[in-house]
Formats: sequence, C-alpha cells, structure tokens
Amino acid sequence: MVFRVDFLSDGRNRRRGSQSILLVEDSRMFSSVLSHRFQTELGLNVVHCASLKALNEALAVDGRSFTMAVVDLNLPDAPHGEALDVAITHHIPTVVFTASFDMDTRNRIMERSIVDYVLKDNEFALDNLVSTVRRAISNRGTRVLVVDDLPSARRVLVELLEAQQFKVAEAGTGVEALAALDDYGDIEVVVTDHHMPDMDGYELTRRIRHRYGSDRMRVIGISSSNDRLLSAMFLKAGATDFIYRPFVAEELQCRIAHNVETLMQLKQLRAAAASDYLTGLYNRRYFYDHGPRIVHECLRHHRPTSVAILDIDHFKHLNDTYGHEIGDQVLKAVAGRLHSLFEGSENLLSRLGGEEFAILFTEMDSRAATALCDEVRVNLSNLKVNADDEELSVTVSIGVAEIAGREAFENYLNAADQFLYMAKHKGRNQVYSDAKMTEEAAE
Repeated sequence: MVFRVDFLSDGRNRRRGSQSILLVEDSRMFSSVLSHRFQTELGLNVVHCASLKALNEALAVDGRSFTMAVVDLNLPDAPHGEALDVAITHHIPTVVFTASFDMDTRNRIMERSIVDYVLKDNEFALDNLVSTVRRAISNRGTRVLVVDDLPSARRVLVELLEAQQFKVAEAGTGVEALAALDDYGDIEVVVTDHHMPDMDGYELTRRIRHRYGSDRMRVIGISSSNDRLLSAMFLKAGATDFIYRPFVAEELQCRIAHNVETLMQLKQLRAAAASDYLTGLYNRRYFYDHGPRIVHECLRHHRPTSVAILDIDHFKHLNDTYGHEIGDQVLKAVAGRLHSLFEGSENLLSRLGGEEFAILFTEMDSRAATALCDEVRVNLSNLKVNADDEELSVTVSIGVAEIAGREAFENYLNAADQFLYMAKHKGRNQVYSDAKMTEEAAE
C-alpha cells in the first residue's frame, strides 16, 4: 500500500480536479492571478464572473455545481453585496474577498454564515485567500464533536463549524460524547463545555486523553464561567486549547483552524516516517510495527493469515548492467504495479529494502495466498521498463508461509524467506510455499 495523506480530496471522495470554484471579481489583475493559482495550486476549475449579471448567467446553466465561491462585495452592477446574497441563496459556501470593510460590513457578512472573509488591504491578501479556500475544502474531511448540554449553545457552535465546512457530530452529555467517539471513529476535534449534568469538562477531557493522544485528537474547552482558572484546569486535564464565552466568531474559527492544522502536520510527519522514500509503499519499520498487531487480531479471531516475501530476480545483475538509476525505475515500476493490485484490500504491502517486498495476507491460508501470489507473479512478468532504447522485462520469485500459531513476528518472515530461497533454487520466476511443499510430499 502507498502511505498517502490526501489533502487534494474534499472528504466526500471527490478529487479537486473534478470541482469548480466560482470567482466573482471585477478586478482583472486579481481575477487573473487567482484563476491561475486556484487551477495550479488547488486543481480547481475556475468560472470567473466580473459582474452580477455574469454571476446569474453562470448559475443558470443546468447541471453546473460549485464547490465554493469567492465573492467581491463591490461590483459595478452590485455595489452593496448583492452578489454575496445570490451565492448564499444558491447554497454555495462562500469566502468574501473585499477592500471595503468596517464593523457594519463585518456584522452583515457574518450573519450570512460565510466560510470566512479576506481583506485586500495587504501584500499577502492573495496568499491568505488561497490558503482559506484550501483549508475550507480540507475541512470537509474533518469531523468535529460538539459537546454541550444546552441545545441553543450547541446549535451556535454547530452552525459556525458547518459554515467552516466541517463534518459535525453533537452530544448533550459526557457519556453521549464518549459513545459518539466510538460510533463515528473519525472524530479529530472535540469542542466541549465545562458544566454538564453527568461529568464536567475536566473529566471528559481526561477520559478522552486516556484514549487518544493529542497527536490524534484535539480537545478545545469552552465556557461562559467567570472563573479565570478554568482555562488552566482544562489545559492541565489535557485540552489543547480553551476559549471563554461570549466569544468572537473569528477567534474560535482561528483556534479551531490552528488545531486542525497541527493535526495535518502530524499526519504528514507520520506519513513520512511510515513510507519508503523511493516507492511510496509502507516501509520496513511500519511493516514490523503493524504486522504483529494484524497477526494478533487474526489469531485471536481464528482467521487464517499468511505472509509472503517477493524478490526481483537478477536485480544485482540489472543494477550492474544498466546502473542504479534504471534499477530505481524497476523498483518503482514493480511497487506501482503491486500497489495497483492490492489497493483497497486488507492486505499489508511494504518494501522491506533493496529488491525485497513483503505482503501480509488476512483471511488467506497458505494455499489461497500461494494462488494469489502466482497471479501476481504472472502479472509482474508482463511489466515493461524502458532503459534508454531497450525495454526490460521483470520476473519475481515469491516465498509464502502460513501463520498458524503465536511466534515472534520475525519467525514468520524467516519461514517465508526460506520458501523464497527454495523458489530461487528451483529456477526463479515462481512461487513456493508450505502448501506447495505439502502437495509435493503427497505425490
């Protein structure tokens, strides 16, 4: 498998290349630069409208939908924010991009549940706008749990978060919150009140932190209390942030955004630590860390499991003849084909190092894993790699061993490695396993 943190998805299984953004801006300079950046940096299709008339015409096209809109408040034929009203009426998540701003304007646009606003008052305005759109689309893959026993207070938070494009779950008590964490499985941020009937915010935070580290889940405390020590106690209980009510909407938005950004950065670090630098597959460390857990679960539930080691035949000779650059191309080609074959399965694929790959099969005994590996072997034999003006073919040898009892994880791999040696000894380009050895002994 390829370890990938996908920031190009909107969380609804849609890649950005299939999404369109509506850019409502009368400035040629801004519209030209933004169109280019939205396309090249975010992969979004851009529909530009320089007037309210053009906006209405774009929205009248049948079958056209927009993932987001960026709207200027002041257009030649709509000087009072009419374009924003049109976008909101069509239920398009909207970012306001404006040079005209005062407190009345701020209050008016915030009442419309916009995603955010960005001011054209500094040299970083375009960077800020692109980042805002990127963050909003990324938010659609993040679920936030709101915990508050007052439905009205909870609704305020839910509406604000939904405007930010988050997926939102709700709970009215601490017990409901803990149940929601089990039910959803994808909650990454919890925003919790302090005073609740069954347990206070401190206790809920401690219980969450007992289950999840701050690198996996962020907890933000919130309260209308006048006790200034409350924030410190929340943080000591394991919260990552705290805010007092009444809060300014922009402050809460920024605090949540910063916590989500930290989670994203940690995901990227985990991805870098778990992936092979050359092929993008899981690396040896990840395989040795997660393989034993998978084996333990399979044995605990009496499910068959097997492990295979795959080795590219004559790889040293290939490297010596064509050079390491061609050798790397072969490794990447084999890894890419393996990934395409196992993508979406429950099997664990990794590159152990050099020309060796490992596959941990769940729900497969040795006989089934051997048959599947033989299909993989045949598929890889059809792989062609271009080396200068020459087309290279690749063959592989595979050893398969069934995991029947509890042993050190290394022992399972050693058994598969022994069967790999036997496959090489028998002439390469074949699969050998304990199942095959048993069949041969019975003949």
